[in-house]
Amino acid sequence: MTEGLSTRCVHAGELDDAHGSPHTPVYNTTTFRFSSTAELLDVVDGRKPGSLYTRYGLNPTIASLERKLAALEGAEAAWAFCSGMAAEAALFLTHGRRGIVCLGDAYGGTLELISAQLPLLGIPGHFLLGSELRKLDELLSQGAGLVFLETPTNPTLEIFDIHAIAKMAHAHGALLAVDNTFATPVNQNPLALGADCVVHSCTKYLGGHSDLTAGALMGAKELLAPVWNWRKNLGTTIAPEVAALLARSIRTLPVRVYRQNATAQAVAEAMVRHPRIRRVLHPGLPDFPGHALAKKQMVGPPRSQTPLAAPPGGAHASLGRPGEGMAGFGGMLTIEVNGTGEDATRVADRLKLFALAPSLGGVESLVTQPCTSTHHGLAPEERARRGISDAMLRLSIGLEDAADLIADLNQALE
Repeated sequence: MTEGLSTRCVHAGELDDAHGSPHTPVYNTTTFRFSSTAELLDVVDGRKPGSLYTRYGLNPTIASLERKLAALEGAEAAWAFCSGMAAEAALFLTHGRRGIVCLGDAYGGTLELISAQLPLLGIPGHFLLGSELRKLDELLSQGAGLVFLETPTNPTLEIFDIHAIAKMAHAHGALLAVDNTFATPVNQNPLALGADCVVHSCTKYLGGHSDLTAGALMGAKELLAPVWNWRKNLGTTIAPEVAALLARSIRTLPVRVYRQNATAQAVAEAMVRHPRIRRVLHPGLPDFPGHALAKKQMVGPPRSQTPLAAPPGGAHASLGRPGEGMAGFGGMLTIEVNGTGEDATRVADRLKLFALAPSLGGVESLVTQPCTSTHHGLAPEERARRGISDAMLRLSIGLEDAADLIADLNQALE
C-alpha cells in the first residue's frame, strides 16, 4: 500500500536508533572510522552504502533527510544542498551545458545565474516569457538540453503546463526541471506529470519556520548520479545540524500548507473586492488566467492521503471548503495597488502583522515589493516586459487568522 503524504513526511527516511529515538539523531561528525581498509574501500567505491565524510554527503543524518526528500516527490533519489541556489547551480552545471531555456518569471538570483554567470563558463541561457512558448520548439531543435521553469512563478503566479512542456522537451532529447518551491509537494507533483527533476529552496515551505537555509534536488538516480560530484567538489552539501532541523520541519509540512492554502484563498478573495487594489494574482481565483490549468495540475494530496477537515466554528470555518481538503493553490499571492510604486511602498511600510522581509513560506506572513527586493536587479524595462510593476506587493501567507491578515491589509490600504 502506498503511504499518504503526511505519513511519508513523518516516517520516510528515519533511521532505527539503538536508544529508541523516533527520529534520526544529529551526527555532528566530519569523518567516520572503519574496521578495515577493505570495508572503507567498499564504501568509497560504492559497493556498499555507508558513512564516510560529511562534505560528500555520506553522513547518516544527511542520508536520512535525503530519503525523506525523495519520498516527498516520489523520486528515486534526492540530494540536499546548503541552499536552493546551490541545488540549481549543480543542476545547471550537470545537465545544462548544451543550453538552458528558462520559461517565464523566476527568482531574481536564478535569472542572474543563467544570464550572467553561466555564460562565463560557456553555458548559453535563453529566456522565454509564457506568451513566447511557441519559440521553445525552435530553441530545443537548436540543441538546448534543459528546460527550467517555476510554476506558479515568482511573483506573477503564472501557471505552466508541466505535462505538455515535458513532452515537448523529451521529443528533442532535452530534460525538464521544475522549481516546485511555491507549490510544494502538498499541492503539486511535477515528476508524476512528466518532469525529470524537481528543485526546492527548502528555506521556504519545507523548512517553514524562517530558521534554516537549504536546498534539494530530486529525480531519477541516473540523472542525479553525475550531480553528486559537483556538490562534493564545490562544497555545497547541507550541514548535519541543518539537515536534522529540516527533517523536523518536514514532519509538519502538510498541516502548515493546508492552512496556508486556505488562508491565502480567503485573503485573495477579500483583496479582489477592495477598491484600492487594481488586481490580485492567485491561482485559486476563478478569473485568474491559469485557474483552469491550476485546478487540473495542482491536485492537492495524493488519493491515499486523508485530507484535513476545516476547523469547526468561528472565523476559521470559512477556510475549509467541502471536498477541497484545504489543499490546492498555494500560500502565495501578489496584489497590485491602484497607484504608483511609491503608493505600494507606503502600504508595505504601514503593515503591522505582515513583516516587510524577503523570503516566503514561513509560519509568519511576509510582504515584499518585487522591484525593491527579489527582482531589484532587473532593469525597470525588463520588469515591465515581464509584467512586474512597481505597484506590486508579493504576500507570503503564514499561519495567522485570515480575518486578522485581511484587517491588517485593509488598514494599510486606507
